[in-house]
Amino acid sequence: MEVLKYKVIKSEKQYNEYCKILHDLDFSAKKTKQINEEIDLLTLLIEKYDEEHTDFQMLDPVALLKSLMADHKMKSVELAKLLNVSTGLVSDILNYKKGLSKEVIRVLANHFKLSQEAFNREYKLKVLRK
Repeated sequence: MEVLKYKVIKSEKQYNEYCKILHDLDFSAKKTKQINEEIDLLTLLIEKYDEEHTDFQMLDPVALLKSLMADHKMKSVELAKLLNVSTGLVSDILNYKKGLSKEVIRVLANHFKLSQEAFNREYKLKVLRK
């Protein structure tokens, strides 16, 4: 009998391992049919675990983004590349100085496999005093 490469996620350690594998596959240069199927399967397993173990409604969009970045071991530079924006803008977003644009919300929701509503909620920005 063939041993399964991936199984239903039952621990945070396993979740983090699968997130790292997914991240590496997602950013791999060559995406074969088999790699795309692995990406789909890992995404499904991670989404299922997220649904059962995370309450995203409690987090504002920036806190949610920071949590997802930590879970996926994503750096600000990688996020800037994903969003096709400057690292300065990513820094401003993560420090509550700039809001999320519609396009940024679309890309984040698609990448992290969440609904756009998770990122399209009100939250307070830090106002710069001059």
